[in-house]
Amino acid sequence: MLVPCDCSLHVPARPLTPLQNLTALAPCKSLTFRTKAVAAPARTSELCPELAVPCTVVRQAAKRKKKGNWVHYGGSLPAMLEALEHVQDVREALWLWEDTLSNRERTIILKEQKDWRRAVEIFDWFRRERGHELNVIHYNVVLCAVGQARRWDLVLRLWHEMHSCGVMPDNSTYGTLINACCNGGRERVALLWLGDMCKRGLMPDEVTMSIVVQAYKKAGEYETAELFFRKWSSDSSTRMEGHPRYNLYTYNTLIDTYGKAGQLEKLSDTFSQMLREGVAPSVVTFNTMIHVWGKHHGMEQVASLVRMMEEFQCFPDTRTYNILISLYRESNNIDVAEYYFWRMKAENLVPDVVSCRTLLYGYSIRGMVTKAEALLKEMDEKGFVIDEYTQSALTRMYVNAGMLEQAWRWFDRFHHQMNSECFSANIDAFGEKGYIVLAEKAFTCCLKKHMLNVSVCNVMIKGYGLVGKMDEACEVADGMERYGILPDYVTYSSLIQLLSTAKLPKKALHYLEKMQAVKLLSDCVPYSVVISSFAKNGDLRMVEYLFSEMITSGIRADVFLYSILIAAYAEVGKVQQAAAYFGLMKKDGLCENATIYNSLIKLYTKVGYVAEARETYKLLRSLDTDAILYASNCMIDLYSDHCMVKEACEIFESLKAGGSANEFSYAMMVCLYKKIARYDVAHRICKEMQGLGLLTQALSYNSVIQMYVSGGRMDDALKIFKKMLASNTPPNDATFKALNVILVRSGVTKNDIRKLELLRRNNTHDCLHQWYRALYSAVRSSTSSFQHSIIDQSGTRARPFDIDNCKSRKRNTRKQVTSKLISNG
Repeated sequence: MLVPCDCSLHVPARPLTPLQNLTALAPCKSLTFRTKAVAAPARTSELCPELAVPCTVVRQAAKRKKKGNWVHYGGSLPAMLEALEHVQDVREALWLWEDTLSNRERTIILKEQKDWRRAVEIFDWFRRERGHELNVIHYNVVLCAVGQARRWDLVLRLWHEMHSCGVMPDNSTYGTLINACCNGGRERVALLWLGDMCKRGLMPDEVTMSIVVQAYKKAGEYETAELFFRKWSSDSSTRMEGHPRYNLYTYNTLIDTYGKAGQLEKLSDTFSQMLREGVAPSVVTFNTMIHVWGKHHGMEQVASLVRMMEEFQCFPDTRTYNILISLYRESNNIDVAEYYFWRMKAENLVPDVVSCRTLLYGYSIRGMVTKAEALLKEMDEKGFVIDEYTQSALTRMYVNAGMLEQAWRWFDRFHHQMNSECFSANIDAFGEKGYIVLAEKAFTCCLKKHMLNVSVCNVMIKGYGLVGKMDEACEVADGMERYGILPDYVTYSSLIQLLSTAKLPKKALHYLEKMQAVKLLSDCVPYSVVISSFAKNGDLRMVEYLFSEMITSGIRADVFLYSILIAAYAEVGKVQQAAAYFGLMKKDGLCENATIYNSLIKLYTKVGYVAEARETYKLLRSLDTDAILYASNCMIDLYSDHCMVKEACEIFESLKAGGSANEFSYAMMVCLYKKIARYDVAHRICKEMQGLGLLTQALSYNSVIQMYVSGGRMDDALKIFKKMLASNTPPNDATFKALNVILVRSGVTKNDIRKLELLRRNNTHDCLHQWYRALYSAVRSSTSSFQHSIIDQSGTRARPFDIDNCKSRKRNTRKQVTSKLISNG
């Protein structure tokens, strides 16, 4: 037996809950329904001795069936209904049949009344006249009428009268009451009726069951809905001695419930069961299935369902196409969305405003200006109203396309009917792309329309910030209170972020203090931004002061803020302070993360603390994170400084195995092998770097050049320098320091080297060309004692990297080189 509640009613017992409490229940959309300890409406005959018809029904106001439609009833019923149609007084209309009316005739008379007030009036006449016995069917008919009219006072009166007259409710009575309450938004009361029904041992029929499931679903109680259905289904199976067969309405209800609950497996199983039992799905079924699968990114299932619709000859309606257009637009497949829009037209279904808005929004966000304007023209011809959501998307489309005149014209067309949120979206569209003048004009329009609110001010502040107009951004924030608008968390946090990023931490601090004064500081994020800005400026005194103030005010630091503090002290090599903040973080119970460990390893590398760096690196690896490359490179650098070859190789090989070794990793290994004079291994690593395309940065070029110079491989060093110039990587001081060694070892005089340095310091346009020529001559010299120095100052404009012509020249003898050097001197 299905028993979803513990309540029971015993007629004519006194009510457990006062009637006044129940009748005062307002419709509730978001109730958590409970199936325990509910009480059905109280019944006392003393409260309702007689029904009172609220008003007299005017015959002309009611829409009634024509006489011809009543003929199928046969007998005297057509005449009775005709008399009630034209005669206001019930007794006068029915006096001929007053003593002969059967139960069936009374039922039909009540059902044929299209106005609930007339039905109550006739019902009241029946109950007053002797000999007119009213049964549960009559009550059910009138309960349905007054329930549809949402006259809950009359519903309760009829309910109490039934029991005072000894008429026991049946399944249909409860089904009628539950349906009326659910349709009227009184889901909680509907479940009270359900509880009473179950306690009486009455089994909800399939329609009632579906209505209850809908009620639970509407309240978001999907698990309760499923539990109720399972209990009902189990009890039905027992009574029917087999698996019950459900109707289409039940299946549609279940499919929709499982869909809204995101239970896709149960949704598929229900749909499959439906097909196995031979219940043909309707367009409602397919619409629900398509929508659910689409929202869960199952576009293959969507396509399959559309094909299945054709197989069942279930023709799509406008809602089907609207769902398809929306789903394919959201899945970034605008061509298919457009296809369904035109297919709808081909099937003589007129696209409604939803169809057009959905496709228009898709065109807008993809910048499809021509198609958007064509669809807009079609919508204008049909008189479709452009909603504010689509309007702002079109403004953004024109702005993104650089069509500023059209953007402003479009904004001007609608600004008279915009609300504050629409103004906000349009201002943001202008401001986000840096068109601050148009954003200001739109802001002024909003101000004149008295639509200014905090959201509008916030996007204007954002717009000014993006173009670096910090003073104007501050003016907007400072002027908000003049218009009765209080800055919110977003206002202050945006300003603090903008000013901090612009390296104006003192101004940012001013708004941080104002934010704190109005008690909008609920977390450490604004503090983090300002502290980070002071840290980047190297003002560690303010960093410490702000952190102390934040803790004193009761705001807890998070891992991100601690990482800023540790990184700030790591940057300047202050180990004790960084370690102290690390200790505070652990004391606060915050989990260490990769950023923290990377900062510590950077610090330990800078100060040369091998043991501490190694321990921290182990902790970082234990996090099983991918953010380990930076720390690994730091460790290679640290091991390289201490000539710890084995340890550095282990990390390097680990990075190579994982495919994450980068240019810096290789460069540090080259430096390491150069230090221990393993030039053969260093050379092999250089070849690997070039083969992998990892020789791109000045640091890497310098490492390789220095390695070749140290190993006496001047020709290889010159080749790397040539590659450096050809790749447009500018040499730096470290590069020229290594190249100087080549010149010195080749016997170039200090005076000639000084001239080359002078060219570099003066940034002469062909200085790199002159350096290469001098190096080339020095390296190619056949005698180590030769002074190879070729400095061309003839004034001829030479391309800096056009150095191939050097190869075609014949080698000069020492005498030729010396004479040319003197002539250029």
